[in-house]
This record gives sequence, structure tokens and C-alpha cells, in this order.
Amino acid sequence: MKNEIILITGASGCVGQYIANWLIKNSNSELFLWVRDPKKITSINLENPRIKVLVGDLRQSNKFKKEISEVNRVIHTATAWGDPKRAKEVNIDAVKNLLNLLNPSNIKQIIYFSTASVLDKNLNLLPEAFTHGTEYIQTKAQCLKELETHQLSRKIIAVFPTLVFGGRIDGKSNFPTSYLTQGLKDAFKWIWLARWIKVVSRFHFIHAADIAFICGHLVTSNFEPEQSIPKSKIKKFVLGQPYISIDVAIQTLLGWKGMRKVPQIPLWIWLVELLTILLPIQITNWDRFSLRQKHFIHEPVTSPESFGGISYAKTLGQVLHNSGLTKH
Repeated sequence: MKNEIILITGASGCVGQYIANWLIKNSNSELFLWVRDPKKITSINLENPRIKVLVGDLRQSNKFKKEISEVNRVIHTATAWGDPKRAKEVNIDAVKNLLNLLNPSNIKQIIYFSTASVLDKNLNLLPEAFTHGTEYIQTKAQCLKELETHQLSRKIIAVFPTLVFGGRIDGKSNFPTSYLTQGLKDAFKWIWLARWIKVVSRFHFIHAADIAFICGHLVTSNFEPEQSIPKSKIKKFVLGQPYISIDVAIQTLLGWKGMRKVPQIPLWIWLVELLTILLPIQITNWDRFSLRQKHFIHEPVTSPESFGGISYAKTLGQVLHNSGLTKH
């Protein structure tokens, strides 16, 4: 029996490399890795006979028309932000072009990566994502909306990562370092100030290794965690650990640095908005919406435990340890 072919877009990114590495170790699938710069792939041996590298921009899908028609599953992690024109071309147009080049008789499954920021707590699209969102948020929301009516919609599984950690900051990992993990350095620089402030907010996070576990099981097994998303052809999974509060996160960072707790001053939203008016601080409409929303939680969330597995980083303490941060 011929091995399945899995196409991974954005395969040189942090999440893309964790997924490709997991599939190399835990499946017999052949992998088509779509990248712009193969030199950025640091965790995978590209000489492996099961790997074929497709070098090109996501907007040049016709360049790989033959290869795309052969694939059985797609894991689409590639994305763009910053430039509105490029964001639309990559996050909407290129996705539709890619799906149109798939062979309906060959394709079994499409895992589409979005962001949890476009969903409310019940996994429905936020109207504000279309009106207040950045170019990244808006294009992700619009693409998801259009995929609902696509002819392949019932083969699509949309995954929505929460805050993503990955790699290490001490240079001892073969995987790229995620923006959030890299940002831990700055978090520790300002923890002396943050410990005085009490913020009422909750959020989820997940490690890229746990994202890889979930995606790997979705493409290699028939087991799926229970979920109920009414009025949607597309299955939705928010990827994250149980939520924690910002106060708990601050206390965890303080403990890691060996710093003591102090009395906290509540940081009211009206005060934050006043400061943005009085001080030279620029915030977007999406920033204002996020400040007022306060809590970034979803129900349900999916972790490796949802598939009978064990998370690589279940707690924030494990995230800090796996990120190579020295504990005092």
C-alpha cells in the first residue's frame, strides 16, 4: 500500500518544523515541505527520502500544480501579516488557489491554521474580527468564513492556536524560537514593575510540540476529541491548555526569578485608556477591543490529553523550563 503524501506549508516556521519532525518520527507518510528558504529548516534532515522540498512563495501555487494534485492531506500553517496587500494575497487568495489545485479524489483532509483571536469563547467567529481586526485578524476571519462554503469544507479541520511557545532562548534547540518564547527575555526585564500591578484577565497557551502532537494524531488516526459546533461544516479545535490568569502568570515568573510578592494595584481599563490619550502611545481599534474584552478563553480547548496523550508543556512552569530559562 502506497504511503500517504502530506503537504505542509510554512514548513520552515516554528510550528511547521515541530509538525514535520513529529510526522517523520511517528508516521510512514511522505512529506512535501513548502518553504521559501530551505536553509531555515534546522530540525529536519532534508536528505530523508520521505521528504520533498518545494521552494517557492505560497502565491506561486501553479508552480507546484502537479505535486499538489498528488497529496492526500494538507497541513496549512503558512501565514502573513504586516502588509495589508500581502496579507490578503497569502491569507485568503493563496489558500483558495491551493484548495482549487487539490485533486478531490485524492485529498482526504485539510488542516487549516487560523488564530484563536478570531473566535469568541464558544468558538464562533467574532464580528469585531472583521470590523476592528488588524490586517492579519481580518484576513484570517474572512478566509474562515469563505471556507465554510467551499466544496471541500467537510474535509477541512480548522485549528486555532492560542499563545504559542516553542524552541529555546539559549540556542540549545534545533527548532526555531517562537516570538512568544523570545519575548520571555523582555518579560523578565519588566517583571519588577509588573509585580506591582493586578490585571483581571485570563488566557490559554500551548507549546508547538503539543500542537505537533495534536496535528499528527489528526492526520494519522481516526480518533477525534468530542466537540459540538452547530451550523458549521468545518470542525474547529482551539489548541490550548486550561486557562490561567495574568496574576498567576506574574507569580510564576516571580517565583522563577526568585523575587518576592508585593501588594498589587488594580489596573482598571479606564485608566489604561486614559493613559493612551495622555501619553504618546498608539493603539489600534483591535487593541482597544482586546482591552475591553479582558478574558481570552474558549470552551472547549484541545490539548494532547484530549487524544489520550501527555502534554510536553502543561503548565507555565514547564514552558519556562523547556525554554531554557535559568531558574533562581
